[in-house]
Amino acid sequence: MVLTFNKPSSTVRMPAFARGGAARAAAARARGLGRASPLCNAHRRSADATSNTRGVTRKPRATKTSATAAPMAAAAASAATASVKVNPVANIASTPVGADAAWILTCSALVLFMTLPGLSAFYGGLVRRKNQLSVFAQCLVCALVTSVMWWAFGYSLCFSEAPNAAVGGLDKAFLMSITKDSLYDTLPEALWALYQMTFAVITPALMIGAFVERMKFNASIVYMAVWSVLVYYPACHLIWGGGALAAAGVIDFAGGIVVHITAGIGALVAAIVVGPRKENRMVPGNILLTLLGTGMLWVGWFGFNGGSAGAAGQDAAFANLVTHLSASIAGLVWMALDYMETKKTSIVGICTGCVAGLAAITPAAGSVGPLGGILMGTISALICRYFSTEVKTKFGYDDSLDVFGVHGVGGFVGTILLAVLGAPAFGGFVETPMMTQLGIQTAAALATVAYTGVASYLALKVTDKVCGGLRVEDVVETKTGLDQYCHGEACYSLDDLAEGITIDKKSDAEVVPA
Repeated sequence: MVLTFNKPSSTVRMPAFARGGAARAAAARARGLGRASPLCNAHRRSADATSNTRGVTRKPRATKTSATAAPMAAAAASAATASVKVNPVANIASTPVGADAAWILTCSALVLFMTLPGLSAFYGGLVRRKNQLSVFAQCLVCALVTSVMWWAFGYSLCFSEAPNAAVGGLDKAFLMSITKDSLYDTLPEALWALYQMTFAVITPALMIGAFVERMKFNASIVYMAVWSVLVYYPACHLIWGGGALAAAGVIDFAGGIVVHITAGIGALVAAIVVGPRKENRMVPGNILLTLLGTGMLWVGWFGFNGGSAGAAGQDAAFANLVTHLSASIAGLVWMALDYMETKKTSIVGICTGCVAGLAAITPAAGSVGPLGGILMGTISALICRYFSTEVKTKFGYDDSLDVFGVHGVGGFVGTILLAVLGAPAFGGFVETPMMTQLGIQTAAALATVAYTGVASYLALKVTDKVCGGLRVEDVVETKTGLDQYCHGEACYSLDDLAEGITIDKKSDAEVVPA
């Protein structure tokens, strides 16, 4: 049976190295070698029927056809070819692949699951009980706002073709140009927009952990919205949308630069500008929530990294394999370090270590093999723990839940180390000479740090003007709590009564001792 696809009226050209190097990707596809551009994996399947992505020759599958069936099959194949637009980058036909669509549909749900409820639970369990509801609310409303922004103009700014600009154009604003026949490589473009939307949701939400328990609800939402426009959209376009960093050969498989470095620096700047909490220490309200949130994030990360292969195949399998290994070893290393220091195995420490390993492997999941995943997790746990404890204490900034120390530093480490651990000597798949790729990765990471720092500061200044201040009053922080002040509700009303706390009937915004 020969299937024909009529009227794929709108095929979106995928950048040559949407998450890899352009020349390297094209050359690898032509030879049927390597892992080149992860988002073009499906292309490679049809580009060279006799070679797989590891360079192993295989025989084409033999098929039996009758004398009358052969001409009919040839005619049908010719018609199908004529009806499908050719991707000018890969120089092969772009056709929808059901298995790829099914996988990315699943991954879209998994990545959204990371924010709702994974990140909410992870952060919510680490703050005081009087502030837990506010953390969940910030994560939820961040998802609502950034999703609508993505529909209105975010997707267009990230993925409209504008290779020489910081962002794309507005030709895809309000997703008006997307139809059921629109394709992005082998995927329906509507699915591609949905999948990328989940990244645009979680990236600003990561910053919430840096300013919990003191930043006003409206200020946090405005900051994340403005920050998305100034930081996330340009970073996404420059690397994943076929922009200048992509052209320079930067590798960022699933968001070491686009997600973790940007969110980590944005969180650090916010923590410094907003200032420390009056009681600058972590008082977890429910560590079980954090433990559950860690599991949700870990499972969701399979969609985060595995889905970034853009197809259901060996690249997605390898990405999830090294993701799991990196998180596992990082959690063990962090636990061992805690025990060496305190003679206790902290659950919060284990959870934090696992997330550090997940963050670090994100940019490298398409570049390293199993050994590289183990080494990446080990190194990231050592460095991230040092930044989350020693460096934070030395400089005195209140990155409350270690967003910079885990995500920012982890993303930076992974972005740099992929050039080393992705070398064939470590079982990796990066074909560019190690020192050349190391220079490219380092320059891109440092440039992103510098730009994000300035842009985040400007976003905070705009937020300060719009919201009339960034943080709540001292009495709210020390006594009332953000749950009652911002939402007039509480997570643990029975506990509040047991502790002798009542709500002032004259003002729901203030809680006073009974």
